[in-house]
Amino acid sequence: MSSRLHTLHAAGQSLWLDYIDRTMLRDGSLARRIAEDALTGMTSNPTIFEKALAQGTAYDAQLAEESAAGARTAWELFEAVETTDVRDACDAFRGVYDRTAGVDGYVSIEVSPGSAHDAQATITEAHRLWAAVDRPNVMIKVPGTAEGCIALRRLIADGINVNVTLLFAVAAHDRVIEHYIAGLEDRAAAGHAIDRIASVASFFVSRVDSAIDAKLDALVAAGTIDAARGAALKGKAAIANAKAAYRLARTRFSGARWEALVARGAKMQRPLWASTGTKNPAYRDVLYVEELVGPDTVNTLPPATLDAFRDHGETRRSVDIDVAAGGAVLAELAALGISLDAVTDALLVDGLRSFQGSFDTLIAGLETKAAALGRPVAAR
Repeated sequence: MSSRLHTLHAAGQSLWLDYIDRTMLRDGSLARRIAEDALTGMTSNPTIFEKALAQGTAYDAQLAEESAAGARTAWELFEAVETTDVRDACDAFRGVYDRTAGVDGYVSIEVSPGSAHDAQATITEAHRLWAAVDRPNVMIKVPGTAEGCIALRRLIADGINVNVTLLFAVAAHDRVIEHYIAGLEDRAAAGHAIDRIASVASFFVSRVDSAIDAKLDALVAAGTIDAARGAALKGKAAIANAKAAYRLARTRFSGARWEALVARGAKMQRPLWASTGTKNPAYRDVLYVEELVGPDTVNTLPPATLDAFRDHGETRRSVDIDVAAGGAVLAELAALGISLDAVTDALLVDGLRSFQGSFDTLIAGLETKAAALGRPVAAR
């Protein structure tokens, strides 16, 4: 048993694996991780599937079979293989889902990036993926754009679990919480049960530091601040930003409005810390895990970060500690002309662009692989 990971889980944080591939679903390694590493969920996205599909031959048999069944576009082939993997992963986590009465045990599958600014397209695609996976513990990932929030409210009202992704700003997180609560209210008003609806708000962490650290380096290079001051501020903004998001969630999920929904079985939309692999080698490799530990949170860890925490991670309640100090860091950055709002706005645009790029590469790769298998795909 991986005691460090179990200790982390016991502190109130759910551990989800930020990775999926067919090999781990079939060779028993996912089942082993669930048993030994306290894993209680899994996330996927186009970038992860791009890597999985590009490696080895694990998907070749299904691709050939799907192509032989009739003309398929590369997109249709991708949906066939991804929904198969996500369905199998949901089955692997079904014991967790049942044991926690639907609090945990979820596997996320993402709508295509091209729907990010089209609420109706997001709703339509989410319903299609929900029906295709056909498991109560699947979560449909939608982007945290304004249109994504509109889709969130409708999907929650329709009884679909939602993972809202690509959140960088506390204001965006507040908008997401409002639409989640409103969706529950809509569903309750229509006379439907809300006790098995679940949602997480995926708040991205390390990318914020990467962007702000680069701006601090530029200020040092320009002579605006000295190297010591720059070093003292680096690696601090992302955690401060995430702690502010957690404080917001604790505030919003309280009071008379929320308690009326809790009385009907509503579950809090938990903050999920995403992008928690440490990108700067100068920082501790489990920095974005250790500094964001607390109740009612999820951390989706890349395999390397999970392995690192298993080896040397330390657990202490940290997500609501030194919040004021984090606010002071953000205020100092603002005084230096580094706008957190501008940074997070740019990160959302970059995140959508990156996912679109991965999706395009994935589709092109599927077209090439299908042709190599002697099953060219239908035109897009």
